[in-house]
Amino acid sequence: MVDVVVIGGGIAGVSVAATLAETLQVVVLERESHPGLHSTGRSAALFSEIYGGETVRALSRGSREFLYSPPAGFAESTLVRPRDTLHIATAEQEERLDEFANLPDVAAAIRRLDGAAAHALCPILRQDQVVAGALETASADLDVNGLHQGWLRQLRARGGRLLVNAEVNTLQHTGSAWRLETADSIIHADVVINAAGAWADVVARRAGVREIGLEPRRRTALIVDVPAELHVDSWPMVIDIDEQFYFKPDAGALLLSPADETLSEPCDAWPDDWDVAVAVDRVQNATTLEVDRVRRSWAGLRSFVADRTPVVGYAPDAPGFFWLAGQGGYGIQTAPAMAALAAALVRQMAVPEQLLRFGLDARTLRPGRLHNP
Repeated sequence: MVDVVVIGGGIAGVSVAATLAETLQVVVLERESHPGLHSTGRSAALFSEIYGGETVRALSRGSREFLYSPPAGFAESTLVRPRDTLHIATAEQEERLDEFANLPDVAAAIRRLDGAAAHALCPILRQDQVVAGALETASADLDVNGLHQGWLRQLRARGGRLLVNAEVNTLQHTGSAWRLETADSIIHADVVINAAGAWADVVARRAGVREIGLEPRRRTALIVDVPAELHVDSWPMVIDIDEQFYFKPDAGALLLSPADETLSEPCDAWPDDWDVAVAVDRVQNATTLEVDRVRRSWAGLRSFVADRTPVVGYAPDAPGFFWLAGQGGYGIQTAPAMAALAAALVRQMAVPEQLLRFGLDARTLRPGRLHNP
């Protein structure tokens, strides 16, 4: 018998579990043999305050302080490494780049570039293709494993428990609490936090809770070699303004993605050869890079609801059932703020002041918005 059960051992689940474990009894249930196997372990690992929708950008801004200055003893090494982010546009895309760059919170964080300046930062960009860019210099690569492990250590230090190979087979509200059954355990809890990633609607169905219309979508990534004379480590992450592709340095090679969003059932995602080929083709069209060999490729699921904004809060139709889902591809960079917000809402406390000052409107995250706009 515990206060809170968190379903899902990815970064969303363990971050809120560790935060709540400071004052509550918490158990995390992970269906796989180790946590972070799916989306958490397959992230492009970028922190950017201008990437994503308005609410996501506010959550990212609210996460910066934690990521750059984590609590003493939280991480064994630095969690961030500076990495500029360059959004690029062709002549046909320049108007869309202007719209993006003129958003008030984006405009304050970027510097506009012409094609020559963009080429100077990333010399493989085709000068006859890329005519403009928007450069963010306050972005960074993230140590996703370091972040995830930090919260796992914090969870254990505060008396919380992680159970692996613990898929929830049944869960029901008994009138006074939730009863969850796995292959090895029966757990009673006042609150169930549904942080099951792509499986969040599956969990809701088992609980008899109205679903949120979650759509898991496959995202492909691959690593390719670059010529030895190219020193790529200082290059920015490069993102097409229409997000048709992106690439970033990765240990002397390049990580490429076609930024695909192929609708999928919840599963252990694998890359499709077609998507790998599309990534190579799009990057080669925008650059002078010639890809001779794909070193390795993988895929993960990014889960969205209709308005592409995360879902955080108590379900309106089930007592003590708390949603923490729909993070899309932004769950890593927003995790500190999301954990602080979710922990406050679970305790039925006010939204933390440090998040309000970054422009976060928690009403945009409430589950009820999806059924009663």
